Amino acid sequence: MLRERFGDARFRKAVRLKCKELASKATLARSVAAPAPPAVFLLAFRRLEVASGSELRRWYFRKIKRIEAEKKLLLPENEHGAFLIRDSESRHNDFSLSVRDGDTVKHYRIRQLDEGGFFIARRTTFRTLQELVEHYSKDADGLCVSLNKPCVQVEKPVTEGLSHRTRDQWEIDRSSLKFARKLGHGQFGEVWEGLWNNTTPVAIKTLKPGTMDPKDFLAEAQIMKKLRHNKLIQLYAVCTLEEPIYIITELMKNGSLLEYLQGKGRGLKLQQLIDMAAQIAAGMAYLESQNYIHRDLAARNVLVADANIVKIADFGLARLIKEDEYEARVGARFPIKWTAPEAANYSKFSIKSDVWSFGILLTELVTYGRIPYPGMTNAEVLHQVEHGYRMPCPQNCPAALYEIMLECWHKDPLKRPTFETLQWKLEDFFTMDNSEYKEASAY
Repeated sequence: MLRERFGDARFRKAVRLKCKELASKATLARSVAAPAPPAVFLLAFRRLEVASGSELRRWYFRKIKRIEAEKKLLLPENEHGAFLIRDSESRHNDFSLSVRDGDTVKHYRIRQLDEGGFFIARRTTFRTLQELVEHYSKDADGLCVSLNKPCVQVEKPVTEGLSHRTRDQWEIDRSSLKFARKLGHGQFGEVWEGLWNNTTPVAIKTLKPGTMDPKDFLAEAQIMKKLRHNKLIQLYAVCTLEEPIYIITELMKNGSLLEYLQGKGRGLKLQQLIDMAAQIAAGMAYLESQNYIHRDLAARNVLVADANIVKIADFGLARLIKEDEYEARVGARFPIKWTAPEAANYSKFSIKSDVWSFGILLTELVTYGRIPYPGMTNAEVLHQVEHGYRMPCPQNCPAALYEIMLECWHKDPLKRPTFETLQWKLEDFFTMDNSEYKEASAY
């Protein structure tokens, strides 16, 4: 029946196999005695039309959100007319076309006909999505711009370790490391770009002698190496047999978020800044799910890769720093301006004190790396915050974002939002309602 409906030419061997696979996944493979109605097979076939060639169709991005589509299309690697097709978020079995138009992204609904086929404007229908793409690549035909090149994919997968050996044996010979370029320095050491075994690019963090006990660090590293999330810097290996301790991680060539905001990132738009915040919230939501506390969340401890991809670094290390090195309370080295009052005053660190710090990090983002509480000393901040003072809304910061900051700074830790909540609030910050999808212009 299905062969008769669509014709033999559409059912080459590879496609038949793919159809069988899809039907199985969609639980369409009913018994022969009770076959599914034609409409059910038609639904499977429509999905097949996309899936069977998706590896060749770089424009199909499957289930990504609209805000993610906008982020990808606005990357500098993409030009005017760059586009992608994704599954519709709100309409089951429909698709959406997202197109870069200058510095903005326009979205169009791709609807399906009952008898098969696709359309954006009813006056022009297409048998397949490939035909739709080819048509609008030749002629805008009512779209904001004719389709140019598919959206580029820039984020590369990160390996779990330097080699199979280092997955279990994390201590490596420091002679296997080659230091190439200093990326930055802080109170407790330096960060270098380097090579492991002259082949693998890595970041090497060197800790000043006496900063932390090597045994304590090794114990913490056993926990850290099990934390795996695409928004956390991956720990590869360590050198702890002598000082200085080396921490070897994946390399993020743009350095810290703080330095990036103050330099190359000064041209970032609010939408890109909010997306970075959402990425950080996603990484922290993972730590939250693992009952793990960062303790020193700030822009200086977030690293930046290409395409404004950010990842959280140094999670858990603050707990290991010796107290005389960290100068508790109002000492110059203790990050009072990022620390929740219950943590600064009573050392009550929790994931909720991390939420407070995240609110401060949001101010760093929208001010391009300005020091929080400008003009105030640590002692003044500690006193004023304890008595109810909160930073005013930064210039050019949307009121809705400032509301999120104030939620993070609630005096009662239990009334602060979870990172999971912060993640979806930020991911959906710019979400438009369905009425704002564009229609192809009529002539």
